[in-house]
Amino acid sequence: MLQRNQGPRYGPAMRTVALVVAAGRGVRAGGGLPKQYRALAGEPVLRRALRPLLRHPGIDAVGCVIGAEDRALYAAATHGLPLLEPALGRATRQGSVRAGLEALPAGVEHVLIHDAARPLVPDAVISRVLDALDSADGALPVLPVPDTLVTDAGAPVPRDGLNRAQTPQGFRLGPILAAHRAALPDSATDDAGLARAAGLDVVHVAGDERAMKLTTAEDFATAEAWLAAGLVSRTGTGFDVHRFGPGDHLWLCGVRISHVAGLVGHSDADVGLHALTDAILGAIGAGDLGSHFPPSDPQWKGASSDRFLRHAAGLVAAEGGRIVHVDVTIIAEAPRVGPHRAAMAARLAEILDDHAPRVSVKATTTEALGFTGRREGLAAQAAATVRLPGRR
Repeated sequence: MLQRNQGPRYGPAMRTVALVVAAGRGVRAGGGLPKQYRALAGEPVLRRALRPLLRHPGIDAVGCVIGAEDRALYAAATHGLPLLEPALGRATRQGSVRAGLEALPAGVEHVLIHDAARPLVPDAVISRVLDALDSADGALPVLPVPDTLVTDAGAPVPRDGLNRAQTPQGFRLGPILAAHRAALPDSATDDAGLARAAGLDVVHVAGDERAMKLTTAEDFATAEAWLAAGLVSRTGTGFDVHRFGPGDHLWLCGVRISHVAGLVGHSDADVGLHALTDAILGAIGAGDLGSHFPPSDPQWKGASSDRFLRHAAGLVAAEGGRIVHVDVTIIAEAPRVGPHRAAMAARLAEILDDHAPRVSVKATTTEALGFTGRREGLAAQAAATVRLPGRR
């Protein structure tokens, strides 16, 4: 049975669950991996397919059906996401969907079944499917067929009554599970068709071109172009100061540097990481370091500041964004930053590895002016540029 991850997202009641089918092999798109694990604009297709379901307020929990041989790929693609434990798929899509439905926890009333290869489904499509389940057994997002259809012999095929089916398809769990149990093995590739064959009432709702299914290399190129067109850039800045105190070393940008004094602070007093964390939080309008990690909270006493930076980076990822550039300037008379600059840049790149930003670290002095000039402490300023998806 699917088990909930530990965490605040999932309470005891899960009325509506989204089930993402990700057990297929999907190799026509190329890339050497099942397409759900290929990168799309720097992020696995599966992760992008999960995000709109995870953020939708009408969905209580999200789970996946995966191939038994893909456990490592799945773990890497979904790292940090609050998901149900995955169910293991079967040789066919119908078998995989049934396996996922059978594993859902007791108490689930509605299920949305979604293809992992549809990573760009707009929030509005999900809402239309959910709303339709108030009065129907199932809901299917569709688009009209715009092109003239012909047979191999050239005879035209009337388009009246023809639609392109998309996902997520929504159902009342009891009826769709019963339909899967009663169906002949491998008799359906579409859940709405299977539901209708079982006599269920399935209504159509408006789909969206962005909910396209990635099948070929050309589809990936189209999706990349849509993502690029929908991205917005935001830049945030940060500034931090810590005074010198007793000690024989200090931390700068995650690197330990021997010195005649330490830096005084509630955590490890890393001015570089603190300034950069604030810059990233500023870029997404998420407050500042102190609002996320209050210095009055004893759990952060002596904490390594890479935890703060990882947290800010995770918030960007949760919004579907990517940190593309970071720039940190250390303001100090001593210690000298030059001998450690490469190590600092490498450490920042390591902490932000999931985003793979361009990293810049540099240093300056205040020409012996002010508190840094008097060697009373250190300061750092930082800028971070983030690319985020626009509203859909």
